[in-house]
Amino acid sequence: MATSTASILADLGDVTSWRARAEWFEVARMLDYRDAEMARTAHVEPARLRQVERSAIALAIAEATQLSEGQVQLRLSVADRIRQQTPSVWAAFSHGTLDWNRVRDISATLEKLQRAESVHRLERLVVGYAAEHTPAELRQWLRRFVQRVEPDLAVERAEAQRRDRHVSVTHGDDAMSWLNAYLPSHEAAAIEHRLRTEARKPAPDDDDRTVAQREADLLVAWCLSTGSRDDEVRTSSAVAANIAVTIDADVLAGAVAGFAESADGRWAVPARWIADVVSGGSTFWHRIVTHPVSGDILSHEYLGRFAPDILDLALQYLHEVCQAPGCMVPATRCDQDHVTPWPHGPTRAENLGPLCRRHHIMKGHGVLRWTTRPNDASEHHAA
Repeated sequence: MATSTASILADLGDVTSWRARAEWFEVARMLDYRDAEMARTAHVEPARLRQVERSAIALAIAEATQLSEGQVQLRLSVADRIRQQTPSVWAAFSHGTLDWNRVRDISATLEKLQRAESVHRLERLVVGYAAEHTPAELRQWLRRFVQRVEPDLAVERAEAQRRDRHVSVTHGDDAMSWLNAYLPSHEAAAIEHRLRTEARKPAPDDDDRTVAQREADLLVAWCLSTGSRDDEVRTSSAVAANIAVTIDADVLAGAVAGFAESADGRWAVPARWIADVVSGGSTFWHRIVTHPVSGDILSHEYLGRFAPDILDLALQYLHEVCQAPGCMVPATRCDQDHVTPWPHGPTRAENLGPLCRRHHIMKGHGVLRWTTRPNDASEHHAA
């Protein structure tokens, strides 16, 4: 008898849960072995022998699991932190609700949180979100969580990392090398935008370079051009680029510390950094006030199928990425799709959202049910 497609999907869901439970069992048994060995060696004398025997614990586990000692130590560290600080996450891991990758990301977030109330809040919220979203979405959510519950400490870390900005060159084989730059995210995004824009301009017919090759050649040309003295670089550091960010109203007003987040959610920087960039007065600001329940942007309903430019722009800033589950295509490269198809559904914000072309086509053929991600901010500012 042929197996239905629904049963295949159910089997895949079961396998995912089994795999996560197996990952938990592996880590839990590592902890059991470690704890048993620590207890056994507690009274070993002399102390030097006790230290040697305990140092071999990770090696024994590594040999049994075919992992490296470093991988074993990482698993033990993550498991200890999750088990002690967020028991509900540990329980969800044991039940197969969360897998190892999600648990590891949550543990990395716990390392950044320094206040007990922040940890408690994370434990209350994270399991429900992590179980229903992809790992990439979870990492973005965790980054935003840290920036919102401990913005002052997050800004301090960002300022410390900014002081470590640098450029490095690694020479490789075949006459090629890597040029790496550790830069503030908004500056790197401006460089990325400028490269992409310039590389995609019409080229002569005899130019057979790919876009990637053009971007590389442009970067080399910019770096090797004249007028690169430090004083000239400082005065001409502003780059004309259309980079959109969202900033909460209280942060923009300076009432609290906070971050400016890119429209596609890939990065965020302290809001003060953006204020430094726009101090020249050449930046346009869009103030978008959303309904706290429906998420509607404008109360006026537009007649016709296509959203006006201003509504299209507002929806890009509000939703940031394609609204298909797990898709991270920036909203700037998406279509504005009607949740309830037009003309039965109105052309207004609560019935519109970005879908990338591939998912838009899938929805049009009835194989994708469009869902809107909840937006918990009632007011956005975008530049």
